[in-house]
Order: sequence, then structure tokens, then C-alpha cells
Amino acid sequence: MADIDLLTRIIEPEAKALGFDLVRVKMIGGASDPTLQVMAERPDTRQLTIDDCGALSHRISDKLDELEAAGRDPIDGAYRLEVSSPGIDRPLTRLQDYRDWAGHEARLKLVEPIDGRKQLTGVLEGVEDDRIVIDVKKHETMRVAFEAVADAKLLMTDALLAATAPLSSEGADEFEASDDADMEGQD
Repeated sequence: MADIDLLTRIIEPEAKALGFDLVRVKMIGGASDPTLQVMAERPDTRQLTIDDCGALSHRISDKLDELEAAGRDPIDGAYRLEVSSPGIDRPLTRLQDYRDWAGHEARLKLVEPIDGRKQLTGVLEGVEDDRIVIDVKKHETMRVAFEAVADAKLLMTDALLAATAPLSSEGADEFEASDDADMEGQD
């Protein structure tokens, strides 16, 4: 299994060199289809363009090829590299994410149950003294240590969609649904 901390230390300077913040480095897909998943974002837009993803992918590939040539390959065997923006229902991987996305709904999966709950769903209220504050639906406001969270992500809501509008909608009108008149005679 790949050392994610080592991979993060290798990849983060490549992202920073392009002006991006690294959101997550993760190995997914298991032994049959190992994939190195890298998520990054521009600090000002919280997104990456396709060209941004390509540029970061090339930098990471070049760096990993350089390490392999030097006999220090951090990943055993073949794998795929996937570089992307975090997406709308983004993972929350840094304490800053909980500050930045206060007011939005999230789901936190905990390492160990707290008050009998292994999962918390509610509205993020931010961070207090390095503890995540979340108003848990049908319960109460809870404060959870960052280290107690195994996995977390934002939930798709209208407010989140409005907050993460795409950088550009150019070309979107080309995908309008055809009206019934356009479909006549095509059976």
C-alpha cells in the first residue's frame, strides 16, 4: 500500500507551484484497479479548469517518473493517476474547510461513536478551538475534535449549488433538450 503522507509531501509542492491548494491525496480502487486520486483547487475559485487538471497531472507524473528513475518509486506496481477539482459535494479534509463552508450541510463519519453516534449530519457552524462545530439534525450542536473525523463531505443542497457555480457555462446551451418537433419522424 502506498504511503499517503509521503505522496502528499511529494505532490503538495507541485500543486503549490501552480498556485493550487491540495485538497486530498488518496489511493482508491483496490488491488485490481489502483488509482492515485489527487484533488486540488484554486484558492480564489475553489475549482480547477480542465487545463489546470492537465497541468497538475503533468507535474505530478514528471515528479513520480523522476523518483522511479532514481529507484525511489513511492507506489509499488502500476496505477492510474486521477487529478480533479473536489466537486460540489466536496470532501472536507482540512480544518480550514470547516471554517470556509460554515452554513452548509455536511455529513461527518467518526472514528469512534460520540454520544452513540458514528455519523453526524447537520449544518456546519465553523471551528472553535480546533474543534468542528456542527448543528446536528434532530439532536443538538456538537463540538468534535478534527482527529475524531474519519471522513466528511458537504451535502448537495440548493445553497451549495449557488455557492459553487461553475467558472464558465460556455457551451451549456448546446446541450438543450430537443423539443418534440425535432423528434418527429425519427422513430
